[in-house]
Amino acid sequence: MNTWLREPLLLFLLLGAALFVLYRWVGGEDASPQRIVVSAVAIERLADTWQRTWQRPPTRAELDGLIEDHVREEVLYREAMAAGLDRDDTIIRRRLRQKMEFVSEDFAAQDEPDEAELRRYVEQHPDSFRPPAHVSFTHVYLSPERRGDNLRRDATRFLERLSAAPADASHSGLGDSFALASEYQDIAVDELDRLFGDGFATGLAALPKGQWAGPIESGYGLHLVRVTEYRPAELPDLAEIRALVLREWSIEQRQKRSDEFYRQLRARYSVIIEPAPQVRLIQAAGGAT
Repeated sequence: MNTWLREPLLLFLLLGAALFVLYRWVGGEDASPQRIVVSAVAIERLADTWQRTWQRPPTRAELDGLIEDHVREEVLYREAMAAGLDRDDTIIRRRLRQKMEFVSEDFAAQDEPDEAELRRYVEQHPDSFRPPAHVSFTHVYLSPERRGDNLRRDATRFLERLSAAPADASHSGLGDSFALASEYQDIAVDELDRLFGDGFATGLAALPKGQWAGPIESGYGLHLVRVTEYRPAELPDLAEIRALVLREWSIEQRQKRSDEFYRQLRARYSVIIEPAPQVRLIQAAGGAT
């Protein structure tokens, strides 16, 4: 692609000119403030919109009503613009801003990146594409409310009993009743932290696999745990996540191009920020000034 076609501001001006020419060529409403022309194309558009809405063509009276409403909207729009009613209207300003941002995003459309570019993007943002680690484990719960000062002592005693028992021995008689399950298979660590509290999954990751260990503290109390499997978080192959990577890459590219488009437009203006009167502000630490 030629270099000049990559300039967003130039593309914007060219697009604006092209749209103006096309608008006049297809017979859009006349730009004269005292003359309104409802073209055949506009009438067809009104009729098509009606048919899509009501699943049938409009009657003659209904079409005449659509045309008159279109003329009414155009008259009121022109008079409102002439009276400057748009100048201090926050909603209108925001809508126009959105439209300009949509225009700038259109300029961000690019050819699809090659595999090397997508791989570089994954390497730069690994946490966005790496799934959480998963763990399988069994645990015995000890309640602080029930055991009080004996909590740690009982945890040590139960751990000795569990470690001395055969691997397939039942442990249902040990510990205290627990609202959640006593065994989990292939659960994501972020889900585990949601159930047991922050840091619980990190504690599991440090335990040896296949033997009783602990205790580990949760939001409920202490747990003696036997980890049976731990699958660390690893980046999948690009082929498995290519659609997600391409989407995230495209979003970032559109934002970069939109920001550059705005910087070029802003450079055309001299921005003067006058000293403001006393304004109450919130400090970063949460206080007020």
